[in-house]
Amino acid sequence: MRIAVSGSSGLVGSALIPLLATAGHSVTRIVRTPPHEAELKLYWDPQTGRVDRRRLEGHDAVVHLAGENIAARRWSARVKSAIRESRVEGTRLLADAIAGLERPPKVLVCASAIGIYGDRGDDALGEESAPGKGFLSDVCRAWEQAADVARAKGVRVVHARFGVILSPKGGALHRMLPIFRMGLGGVLGSGRQHMSWISLGDAVGAIYHLTCHESVSGAVNVVTPGPVTNREFTRALGRVLRRPTAFPLPGFAARLAFGEMADALLLASAKVFPTQLLDSGYRFAHPQLEDALRTMLEKS
Repeated sequence: MRIAVSGSSGLVGSALIPLLATAGHSVTRIVRTPPHEAELKLYWDPQTGRVDRRRLEGHDAVVHLAGENIAARRWSARVKSAIRESRVEGTRLLADAIAGLERPPKVLVCASAIGIYGDRGDDALGEESAPGKGFLSDVCRAWEQAADVARAKGVRVVHARFGVILSPKGGALHRMLPIFRMGLGGVLGSGRQHMSWISLGDAVGAIYHLTCHESVSGAVNVVTPGPVTNREFTRALGRVLRRPTAFPLPGFAARLAFGEMADALLLASAKVFPTQLLDSGYRFAHPQLEDALRTMLEKS
């Protein structure tokens, strides 16, 4: 297939590109710098609403991963606006461009997030569960709705609702490792909040699966079947690193350090299950947390 990928330099995109190439597919990177004619890249600029439709024509699939990092900076009104616009407007631009093609792709796989469910305590959540409340839930709903124009054109649209993607190369685990390796790690808040996670390898494997399986569309939870509490995660990481985990971060301290972001990302509970992925036949390489941590940290 010819597959176009936005966000190709990010944590997930940089792992997905080699997988697609190894499987024999031709990959076009969607980039913000105008490429040379001979490069397998196409230009877009979500801020100005520009996208090279000529180069987008004829692709079999588009995987849209681009968006502002939600955890890079303390949330302010300006940061929250940038997060929302990068996801919603970027998706709308790409979906509009796809809808206007003479030969649109068969499938558009768009990144989304389990943040759509909000803070739901011990509730078991599947793709049919109603959205929650709060900033991230609102962003995710608008993010997914922005692809509707491509769906109306007849393109199969998949919303990959990612959980916490674990990798020592980036994301949450990358940030935790120095603290835990010094023996200064501990539970966050009560430690009872549920964390729905997936290894980086399974995240890109799931994207490839969703791209190829024509029977799957709509929302898909990209998480393992084994969500854990923060306390369980903390203990598992401590065991793998052979370090104590006796330094908790109380909820009030997390809020002082991270503001609103603490409640949405660190203290919120989402017990999410990958019903669509399992029903469509995806087999997880790393379904158990401690095994996944050992495998990825032995390689790092």
